[in-house]
Amino acid sequence: MTQAAPAVPLSGLLLVDKPAGFTSHDAVAVTRRLLPKKTKVGHAGTLDPTATGLLILLIGRATRQANALLKLPKVYAGTARLGVETETEDLEGAVLREAPVPALSREGLQALFNRFLGEVEMPVPKFSAVKHNGKALYKYARGGLAVPEKRRVSRIDSWTLTDWTPPEVSFRVRCGSGTYVRSLASLIGRELGCGGTLSALRRESIGEYRVEDAVGVDRVKEFSCGDEATRFLAERLLAIDA
Repeated sequence: MTQAAPAVPLSGLLLVDKPAGFTSHDAVAVTRRLLPKKTKVGHAGTLDPTATGLLILLIGRATRQANALLKLPKVYAGTARLGVETETEDLEGAVLREAPVPALSREGLQALFNRFLGEVEMPVPKFSAVKHNGKALYKYARGGLAVPEKRRVSRIDSWTLTDWTPPEVSFRVRCGSGTYVRSLASLIGRELGCGGTLSALRRESIGEYRVEDAVGVDRVKEFSCGDEATRFLAERLLAIDA
């Protein structure tokens, strides 16, 4: 006789490694179909479709902890392409300007990063979900409307150069909630006078939660509803206070 699958905990955290080309909403939808009907599923911090890395899914009563999890510091590994500016501050957007990249050293770039440690006020990207009068900024931008300027103070705890292969500079940044790494790429481009845009981004951790402990979305997609899927999720859900 086949042993019944364990009951799926109706509350907990699921660490997911989101691939590029997959939205945060897609990850929620893939997981929701494996859970009992009417189970609440959310996430703690959106990743852009082109970004990869850690996404925390909240299941059941854990959805109540979204605000607390959103406040946790994040660590990102990113790459900025110097000499180009785009309307979205990443490679998905139309190119606005191109310029020669000046001669730069690793030491000079690190010194530039160090100037922005602490609290930094930066404009919010026009193509973002931040709202103005109840409407996301990206809807203004995509609709050809004037995008209201929003500014946000971000906290940069550390910003370390990891590679400099012109025209791309790679780095690891530990930052507070609400930081747009796209804005950091644009910031250093402006400071250098040649422009810059984000070419790659991976979220490595949120607080103490690490992407190394996450399950790939492709692995979750392999399952259809049933005992095996139930067991798979039950073994990976973390307690809210883990």
